[in-house]
Amino acid sequence: MKSMDEAVARIRQGAEEIIPDGELEARLAQDRPLRIKAGFDPTAPDLHLGHTVLINKMRQFQELGHEVIFLIGDFTGLIGDPSGKNATRPAMTPEEVADNARTYEAQIYKILDPDLTRIEFNSRWMSDMSAADMIQLASRHTVARMLERDDFDKRYRAGQAIAIHEFLYPLVQGYDSVALDADVELGGTDQKFNLLVGRQLQESWGQRPQLVLTMPLLEGTDGVQKMSKSLDNYVGITEAPEEMYGKIMSISDELMWRWFDLLSLRPPATLQAYREEVAQGANPRDIKFRLADELVARFHDEAAARKAHEAFVARFRQGALPENIEEVTLEAGADGLGLPQVLKQSGLTASTSEAMRMIRQGAVRIDGTRVEDQGLNLAPNAEHLVQVGKRRFRRVRVSGSD
Repeated sequence: MKSMDEAVARIRQGAEEIIPDGELEARLAQDRPLRIKAGFDPTAPDLHLGHTVLINKMRQFQELGHEVIFLIGDFTGLIGDPSGKNATRPAMTPEEVADNARTYEAQIYKILDPDLTRIEFNSRWMSDMSAADMIQLASRHTVARMLERDDFDKRYRAGQAIAIHEFLYPLVQGYDSVALDADVELGGTDQKFNLLVGRQLQESWGQRPQLVLTMPLLEGTDGVQKMSKSLDNYVGITEAPEEMYGKIMSISDELMWRWFDLLSLRPPATLQAYREEVAQGANPRDIKFRLADELVARFHDEAAARKAHEAFVARFRQGALPENIEEVTLEAGADGLGLPQVLKQSGLTASTSEAMRMIRQGAVRIDGTRVEDQGLNLAPNAEHLVQVGKRRFRRVRVSGSD
């Protein structure tokens, strides 16, 4: 059994906000396991590392002896979460939700202990709710409170449509906490409003309001934008070990610490020791190996991680990387800078036509991955190791425009 100080430090690791902050120790000191809830709408079939930030925190609660409830929002998925959206999101079909939910169940056990995880579907109680019940639920919140939400407020002021069903989403998510009598609910920072609605509804139903713990949104491999498949800056948890390993090793040294805080299951004292090693002169790349080793082993196994590590080292020991690689900074517009222009302006090719030919021939790699898309744009405010052929390298920083 961990001491209270150790338990609190573990829960606070990487957390953005705990509401109300002063109650955490008192909740953990109760003589029963807490019910820890986190909801996931099955809006896409595969999970990436950004999704696992909350699941990691759930695992930490499990290790402290608490009950974890992985709530699959098969009912809320039919509504569509409006959080952070500037337009009404199309609703998913029941078939899409069901298919994605099945893949979620299979993937979460790469992190969570299946013997200590309770899976729930919010359709279990919401599908039985009558129209009169829904009206009664809606009566417990006001339009004025809904418009306090930043995204709703912006859309309302801009004259953009807000569909009535979007107001139902925070209410249904909040009611999930009532149905489960949750002690703690986890969510991303973009979910704060919805999580607070849960506290309000629990209080109106006579329950003790849940503790709210928000986690930051994980930046993708570019170090700038939120990890997203649409931005191609993601690391999928079902990707091949060597591909996953290479992507992790491609991130910047600065981003590495952020990923350690949000993705590693190692205790805070260990992560602090890593920082001290670098401060005393250790190569950050050697510390990054530990991050890649841990994550690939978690989503595959130890043998796969060792093999991916060895393959990565072998690839860059074959004379591929010179000792000193020239660094260049290139100006880009809001949409980034096209790869042919990157190659020409960085001096890796003599012209854009040569750049396009080298791309077609498969001779161009970005962060160790072959690139064959001539129309690829490198996002602004990102750094990459760009290689042409076997011996031409640049560390390229794409600087965003003002």
